Amino acid sequence: MPPTARHNGAPRRAAAERGSAAELRAAAASRAATAQRAATAQPRLADECPDPPCCPYYHEAVELIGKRWTGAILQVLLHGGMRFSEIAQAVPELSDRLLSERMKELEARGVVAREVDPGPPTRVQYRLSSMGQDLEPALLEIHAWAQRWLAPPPRRRT
Repeated sequence: MPPTARHNGAPRRAAAERGSAAELRAAAASRAATAQRAATAQPRLADECPDPPCCPYYHEAVELIGKRWTGAILQVLLHGGMRFSEIAQAVPELSDRLLSERMKELEARGVVAREVDPGPPTRVQYRLSSMGQDLEPALLEIHAWAQRWLAPPPRRRT
């Protein structure tokens, strides 16, 4: 039976499945924007690592920045150097033990620089190294992706 046939509310369901005109225009605009970004974008990952097996450098980078809380720490440090307590306050659900562990890992990998001011009192500040600062475009893209795909849809007024 065609979707427009009158049987048990089929016309209403068919209209709902098609979406409103505004939703269709928004979807078309989104597709056009995606096509525009693709036309002007940098080379794709498939172009950089054409072999089917996972690129080991890509895998290592994802494992490094994909560890629990590491992305949040890096995002906070994008705003500039911070003391340990300031980072802990900016990422409130992160325990001091885990923050300490992540900071040591990031420092060992060269993503974060640890600077000690002999004081008195002695103060330690963390900032992104040049390697860490080079992550900014990737982190901003992840942020934009999260806003687009993970944020709850806006509430409609009824």
